[in-house]
Amino acid sequence: MYAIVEIAGQQFKAEAGKKLYVHRLEGNEGDKVSFDKVLLTDNDGTITVGVPTVNGVKVNATIVRHAKGDKVVIFKKKRRKGYKKLNGHRQSFTQINIESIA
Repeated sequence: MYAIVEIAGQQFKAEAGKKLYVHRLEGNEGDKVSFDKVLLTDNDGTITVGVPTVNGVKVNATIVRHAKGDKVVIFKKKRRKGYKKLNGHRQSFTQINIESIA
């Protein structure tokens, strides 16, 4: 069984026992979180599509850890003008473990 769930504005395929990296969530490591914006469920070939969400279905998860992604470098340059600009950032992520789809 799997579900397509919206977490922090993005859609993810959630299956019980899988780990996902999502945008930074509020909460400490070990906290339980649940997501109720389930857009689609598949239960052994029986697909239920929500309009816009499936009623009565929740995805329960546990926060495993908070982490940062790889560094993204932004470099801008205009030739023959002496203009160079270097910038970068590391995105904050939260690793969650999907426990159940209820």
